Amino acid sequence: MRKRILPCVVTRRTILQASATTGVALAAGSLATPAVLAASPILKIGYVTPATGPLAGFAEADNFNIGLFRALLKDGLKVGRKTYTVEILVKDSQSNPNRAAQVAKDLIVQDKINIMIVGGTPETCVPVSTQCEIEEVPCISANCPWQAWFFGRQSNPANPQPFNYTYHFFWGLEDIIAAYTNMWDQLSTNKQVGGLFPNDVDGNAWGDPKLGLPPALGAKDYKINDPGRYQDLSDDFTAQITAFKKGDAQIVTGVMLTPDFTTFWNQAQQQGFRPKIATVGKAILFPVSVQTLGKSGHNLSCEVWWGPDHPFKSSLNGMSCKQLSDAYMASSGKPWTPPIGFTHGMLEGAIESLKRSEDPTNSNATAKAVASTDLQTIVGRIKFNQDNVPPFARKNVCRTSIAGGQWRLGADGKFTLVTVDNQTAPEVPLGGKMEPLA
Repeated sequence: MRKRILPCVVTRRTILQASATTGVALAAGSLATPAVLAASPILKIGYVTPATGPLAGFAEADNFNIGLFRALLKDGLKVGRKTYTVEILVKDSQSNPNRAAQVAKDLIVQDKINIMIVGGTPETCVPVSTQCEIEEVPCISANCPWQAWFFGRQSNPANPQPFNYTYHFFWGLEDIIAAYTNMWDQLSTNKQVGGLFPNDVDGNAWGDPKLGLPPALGAKDYKINDPGRYQDLSDDFTAQITAFKKGDAQIVTGVMLTPDFTTFWNQAQQQGFRPKIATVGKAILFPVSVQTLGKSGHNLSCEVWWGPDHPFKSSLNGMSCKQLSDAYMASSGKPWTPPIGFTHGMLEGAIESLKRSEDPTNSNATAKAVASTDLQTIVGRIKFNQDNVPPFARKNVCRTSIAGGQWRLGADGKFTLVTVDNQTAPEVPLGGKMEPLA
């Protein structure tokens, strides 16, 4: 049963308290008097997020961001001549695609939300966006490569069709390939790459022999050794390690859950497999994920979607990327993580779309407003129908940029993500050069 959190003033203490609670409804227009709240019409933003389970790192800053928006909307949201109380209703997917679809339907049918936001990898974005399209509810999503989001929802991927209610902003596999190979090209290797792709939406998209990494890496003279799909949360990667050793893979890449990469990397060390480069998506985006590896995490590399050095500002409260990351670290006592910016950006997009909607209580009017978004946000410009997206996906997808980074172990025993290649995101300053694994 969903618990309702009563309106309250947002302070550092209340944000910290909220961080201990997930999967609950959070009211945004919280500082108005009870009489005003009772009289104001209500707009509801649904949010499905993996607050628990192996993808929980993507939801770590949710309550912090929602706390900021509660404070921002304390006097309600003015749309035309009306002022609305705004509620943000949060549901935990538990990192499970089936549950993500179910709680999305609950938000739509039972809570009667006006717009949905969803983040936290394809396991969350795909089922929630699919449910929204079926129920004709506008949805803004992020934190998932656009190909996995778009093709993972097609009945016939060979003849992809656009969507009418669901819109997505994030980078694509073309961006990850460019960022990865730009880092790899800084070092001398045999260009033999071991691929780690699970049997899930993300893994199947990244490992697709026609649309994924294999043909794109081949075009850059990198040869990928793909031993085949493994099941998420596997406890034995001996087959993959054996194949990589036999093929003399000096580079390892893939897209993995954090527990899976931890298992793989520890077993690789034990079995004497030591590549020069390991660049892995999803698994090592978060400092805590690398910290558990100790010294063997030094110089692991990954994509950098967002961070304090990015030169963007929030369209709603004017905070810079550094100010947002600093505020999160001060309130939580934890390091910043890339999803902080994209969760903030989804909320920016949802609120701005509601403000521009001819009728924010009408799904078609709000979907039209989302489609026409052209907004400078904390993650850069969000605008659909741009030429850097293939025509079949152009209506629904906005690409954002990424750089390449490496985790460096400091003298204090803590890891820092250093940008080592910015050819794909020249606006992000470099912090160093690519270094081989020890």
